[in-house]
Amino acid sequence: MSKEIFPHPYMPNSAPKTKEAMLKALGVSSVEDLYRDIIPDSVRFKGRLDLPEPFRSEFELSEHVMGLLNRNASANEYSSFLGAGCYRHFIPALCDEIANRSEFLTGYCGDTYSDHGKMQAIFEYTSMMGELLDMDVVSYTCYDESQAVASSFRMALRLQSESKRDVILIPSTMNPEVLSAVKEYCRHVAKIEVVAYDPQNGLMDIASLKARLKSGKVAAVYYENPSYLGFLETRCREIADVAREAGALCIVRPEVASLGIIESPANYGADIVCGDIQPLGMHIQFGGGQAGFIATRQEKRFIEAFPTYMYGICETKNPGEYGWGRALNYRCSHGSRENANEYFGTETGLWAITAAVYLATLGPQGMRELGETIIQRAHYAAGALASVPGLKVNPFGGAFFQEFTVNFDGTGKTIAAVNKALLEHKIFGGHDLSRDFPKLGQSALYCFTEITTVAAIDALVDALKAVTR
Repeated sequence: MSKEIFPHPYMPNSAPKTKEAMLKALGVSSVEDLYRDIIPDSVRFKGRLDLPEPFRSEFELSEHVMGLLNRNASANEYSSFLGAGCYRHFIPALCDEIANRSEFLTGYCGDTYSDHGKMQAIFEYTSMMGELLDMDVVSYTCYDESQAVASSFRMALRLQSESKRDVILIPSTMNPEVLSAVKEYCRHVAKIEVVAYDPQNGLMDIASLKARLKSGKVAAVYYENPSYLGFLETRCREIADVAREAGALCIVRPEVASLGIIESPANYGADIVCGDIQPLGMHIQFGGGQAGFIATRQEKRFIEAFPTYMYGICETKNPGEYGWGRALNYRCSHGSRENANEYFGTETGLWAITAAVYLATLGPQGMRELGETIIQRAHYAAGALASVPGLKVNPFGGAFFQEFTVNFDGTGKTIAAVNKALLEHKIFGGHDLSRDFPKLGQSALYCFTEITTVAAIDALVDALKAVTR
């Protein structure tokens, strides 16, 4: 049998007789006839793509993929000090056990539809997130932090539609990957303007903020706390007050792993709180395992501005029994299709359930201990790194949580060169900031979580002394 007519087991309807029947039903003699009708000849690729032959057995495919994966070095083999939005935390075994149960892990996406058990699980997730955030309303998860921030911006625009405000103010230290996604998602509806930061401490420049708010066009002020560069914003209440006086909303992205020891944005003036739940039970998975959250207080106008599912609890006809289900479906694309606030997918329900398991496992005391351990490790690391000649650690000064900037200008080395040399020591160095923040010179963002050991920090210090001398 020739390769062209080989019926591949992973490709439905690939058997020759089945193909012939479908072509006959369509009234064409070949698949090429279909392509010619819908794809202009000028853009069609001529010839054969330079691709390897398909694997015909699961074993061959598995061997090939494992061979590719084995070329990689992972954070399980190397010490990693990378963060910048995706963090390596301890994952209780229970999280993986529940996430892999057939009741939750499906061939589609882990969504609920009429699945009463999943609806309850996601309701429990929103309830525990509400406690963590001190917010009344938490919606179903969205794709990731970028989606959560972008949708929060569009929520603010909907809430301010009567006043026709269309400007969102952001800090110049904003996560560049999130900013890139936000600009695309909001480019037809919002103007994104940058507020300068104080070069001495990295904090948002209040004078610059006030000047930009004078236009009367600002729908919302957004900032991250901790910031992308690691430092904590200490003038949160002032930012919220200044925004509110000018008629703007306040949107804040916290680091959820910090909320056991750091106050929730809800309690220092935030109207909308958004971010990523990846630290709550999700492995880093080479950058995957992310899901976003959005939370607000319980006001009808805020709730109706959400683009995502809501899960509610209600009494049944049997006293003492309750049911769970989706509420106010008309707001989202599942309920109103193209007339909804925004399109919303269904791919992250499994991560909501995983986060619920994580929060239930740790509880309030566990979240407090998590935050305390992280901040202790990070501050130990800052002190240890300060002993490396030529390094300027945490140049902005002030408080930080699990990340801080390290400047290498005094070593005469580039971050790219340092990180390449660190690989010889089986270390992933900090995230290179030189491209996105050139004013910071040769600087990197170093991350330390609760599973970063003192021995790993000491080994990093020794390696940096060796590669920067």
